Amino acid sequence: MKSILGISAFYHDSAATLIIDGKIIAAAQEERFTRIKHDSNYPFNAIEFVLKYANLKLQNIDHIVFYEKPFLKFERLLETYVAFAPHGFQSFCKAMPIWLKEKLFQKKLIFNKLKSHDEKFDNEDKIYFSDHHLSHAASAFFPSPFEESIILTADGVGEWATTTVAIGKGNNLEIKKEIHFPHSLGLLYSAFTYYTGFKVNSGEYKLMGLAPYGKPIYENKILNHLIDVKEDGSFRLNQKFFNYATGLTMTNNNFDSLFGQKARDATKDNLTQFHMDIAASIQKVTEDIVIKITKSIKDEYKINNLCLAGGVALNCVANGKILKQKIFDNIWVQPAAGDAGGSLGAALALWHIEQKNPRKVMSCDDMQGSFLGPKYNQKEIEEELSNLGANFKILNEDDLIEQTAHDLSLGEAVGWFQGRMEFGPRALGARSILGDPRSSEMQKNLNLKIKFRESFRPFAPSILWEDLKEWFDIEVDSPYMLMVAKIKDNKIISMNKDQEKLFGIDKLNVKRSEIPAVTHVDYSARIQTVHKDTNKRYFKLLNKFKEKTNCPVLVNTSFNVRGEPIVNTPVDAFNCFMGNELDKLVIGNCYLEKAKQNKSLIKDYKNKFEND
Repeated sequence: MKSILGISAFYHDSAATLIIDGKIIAAAQEERFTRIKHDSNYPFNAIEFVLKYANLKLQNIDHIVFYEKPFLKFERLLETYVAFAPHGFQSFCKAMPIWLKEKLFQKKLIFNKLKSHDEKFDNEDKIYFSDHHLSHAASAFFPSPFEESIILTADGVGEWATTTVAIGKGNNLEIKKEIHFPHSLGLLYSAFTYYTGFKVNSGEYKLMGLAPYGKPIYENKILNHLIDVKEDGSFRLNQKFFNYATGLTMTNNNFDSLFGQKARDATKDNLTQFHMDIAASIQKVTEDIVIKITKSIKDEYKINNLCLAGGVALNCVANGKILKQKIFDNIWVQPAAGDAGGSLGAALALWHIEQKNPRKVMSCDDMQGSFLGPKYNQKEIEEELSNLGANFKILNEDDLIEQTAHDLSLGEAVGWFQGRMEFGPRALGARSILGDPRSSEMQKNLNLKIKFRESFRPFAPSILWEDLKEWFDIEVDSPYMLMVAKIKDNKIISMNKDQEKLFGIDKLNVKRSEIPAVTHVDYSARIQTVHKDTNKRYFKLLNKFKEKTNCPVLVNTSFNVRGEPIVNTPVDAFNCFMGNELDKLVIGNCYLEKAKQNKSLIKDYKNKFEND
């Protein structure tokens, strides 16, 4: 039995993954344990979890692999400063002490941190380093259901690469092409995230959600001034407009002058139609570049399968456009496509590429529904809830499913906590808040009263796989909520003339389909298909809801409030439940009603977490 521990850390979304004989055993992000969103610190708790789950001590682990190479990253920092000098001296001075003290000597740092898990761990030679984008590519290809595939990775930046194309065959993977820093599709998108007043590395989802409220009227301005895109999708960014290479912000005064406004200050500036049009414009540019790249690599390599990873692969709207264009026969996206998934990819790359171990291709994929985190048995749940002073009753599974489906059919919002926690940014029916998609009030209520976030943010539908084609214009599986598709024409409610004249956020209140709570203003939805074999209890709940309502869809959003990581423990779940306007909470076989809880346990969650 050979074990490999993969680690990603020190930038954002630190995580740990354990594989044994090439099989993924456990994986989790550090933020879920520390309750610090996108926690970038050494993932002590995540490592403790994966070791405990496998009942292993660190000294028993055969290899430990970090997801990127710090010396190459340091080289980029130095060369960037030299290339832009004297600009960037301030950011260079800020970064240098941290590098010289910690990051440059990361092997020693990691070794010392690892000893905190196990004093008997004494072999520094067990520590390896992967390449950032190789880790992303490996995380996408090796768990995929493909014997061979083209792999496209794109994010902000790794060591030097920002975009790579690789070819995977069997147990091997080779990067064929790279685009290097400072030319980055991820950083371009993040620059607009910053410009519209959202937080870089977490607010990109907001920008994507805002885009359908606007029109891409600034598309040509972006293409004529900010980015030079070639026919094959390769690109170069005009650094005259950006500040990320040399400064402490993403954009500069030239950027402001180009678009005629300063970057929005979220603390005092409202979102306007201008920001919606900006969002629509960069989303359109991003989609078009991704389409050009995917068409080009398909023509060049003549392989029918595509795998995606890196932060840009979480742009599910762009993924849906690739699918719609039928460029590839099959597409698979790593559910933990960001840096957290690098811990998984680094481990798999070492196992397959370096050690040349054979690969067994699974017919669906090897991610086990991405349910790779901690789980709690019924006894543990009851003990934790009792210690908190929670009022609950225990139901058998059939009664639990019946009662929850009934509550949902009445328009109640339910916290749903079952089985192993999801790995990656999406809640997939293990740590979810659920609602009735037929309700025209559900989106607004979930956003404002439960999640405490912007009213424009869309919600995703979970749908039984067998009912997918009847409701949405998509015919492929989307188990990880990473594909966007339009709702079927026969489910759409046409707008009247007055409604069609509406602009921006005013569009939000228009009921546009039979399931308005999950229908975005452009009639699209970010779909999660649900299968019996990966999440049996959630599958049963959807079936029961369908039985009661003739609707095989539920609203599924992550179990947290704005700025909070997804809940991990029963304590996290109960605290969140008592901190917002959720009606019911279902944890294991425990059923809790808000109205029956001790009022002294109510918490103020509205301002508990920093805005994301």
